[in-house]
Amino acid sequence: MNILILGSGGREHALAWAVMQNPKCDKLIVAPGNAGIALIADCAGFDINHGGQVVNFVEENSIDLVIVGPEAPLAAGITDRLRDAGVSVFGPSQAAAALEASKAFTKEICEAVGAPTAAYGHFTDASSAKRYLADQPMPIVIKADGLAAGKGVVIAQTLSEAEASIDDMFGGMFGDAGAEVVIEEFMEGEEASFFVLCDGETVLPMGTAQDHKRVGEGDTGPNTGGMGAYSPAPVLTDAIAQRALDEIIRPTVAEMARRGTPYQGVLYAGLMIKDGAPRLVEYNVRFGDPECQVLMMRLGAQVMDLLHAAADGRLSEARVNWADDHAMTVVLAAKGYPGEYAKGSVIRGFDKVPADSHNMLFHAGTAEVDGQVVAVGGRVLNATARGATLAEAQARAYAMVDAVDWPEGFCRRDIGWRALG
Repeated sequence: MNILILGSGGREHALAWAVMQNPKCDKLIVAPGNAGIALIADCAGFDINHGGQVVNFVEENSIDLVIVGPEAPLAAGITDRLRDAGVSVFGPSQAAAALEASKAFTKEICEAVGAPTAAYGHFTDASSAKRYLADQPMPIVIKADGLAAGKGVVIAQTLSEAEASIDDMFGGMFGDAGAEVVIEEFMEGEEASFFVLCDGETVLPMGTAQDHKRVGEGDTGPNTGGMGAYSPAPVLTDAIAQRALDEIIRPTVAEMARRGTPYQGVLYAGLMIKDGAPRLVEYNVRFGDPECQVLMMRLGAQVMDLLHAAADGRLSEARVNWADDHAMTVVLAAKGYPGEYAKGSVIRGFDKVPADSHNMLFHAGTAEVDGQVVAVGGRVLNATARGATLAEAQARAYAMVDAVDWPEGFCRRDIGWRALG
């Protein structure tokens, strides 16, 4: 099979790494890719959000399966264009992608099916949002309604902080994503991620993970796109996962089908768990980043078959075969992230980092310039490892971190602290 992956981050490097292990993969192309992906696959340069360019490339290169990595092409309707052209594609339609593209839409679905989630208000102007705030207890959660690259969420501790966040969002801090705002009740508990595959009808649980969204150790400081993750998530027990399936995920998928917008792809449910009960924080319509990296490390070559089955409506025949192991990824980010950071610093030491089925350094924000790997993003590398225990996976991941020579980068040193105690 000839396979095309759309995207350029650590998630796409991990997907490419897993797909390349499957003997059914004859050729793999990633667009636009990055310096690490270029070592294992061909990279192509075209606008992955432009339906015509994507379809033309697929037809010219005899692509059999397209895997869409990031959310922006999904929200732009890339999968619709590909399906209309008769191409097998992994990812939801533009209409179904609203589960991530609009926080208010997800709340509407939850209300329709009675799925447990936070109480909320939805606003299109700052003054009405502030009036609502005045009657709410603190802390409270302020969210940009649209896509904000994982950064459009503020947990405000005081009313003044909440009002400032409202002004920032409606003032354009997150561009069009903040044109509408959702204000949510602050939910207490422990957060975890539950991933399922869907083909429009069948729901197949794929795995669990926990990530560290805050930039500082002890989960402090501003939210980021994610500073590290591990799988499986101990807090998401089999019993809680079953409740999430029965009370939240399967009803959502059934409601999407009832509305004529069946969900096809990966559905990532962020769950808040307290006293054995899950509540939905949000949906994402693609693999999380960096959660994807730990899932791919544990799943390996079977990933390609699973994604292909979801794309072609054959999930009822598929099974996920998990090894009894653990994986952890540690994000190396540019100093200053998630605020202002410099680009162009050179990264060295790759020859000292192992690359095998238990240790992989996935590239995210990298590029090759004059034969050297340079940092071109905020989150730059993902040191990802498997182990028989989480502690073993953690030790291997940090050994890779320490082998990388990049003075301009930093990482958290406590990834996995909740699970390891």
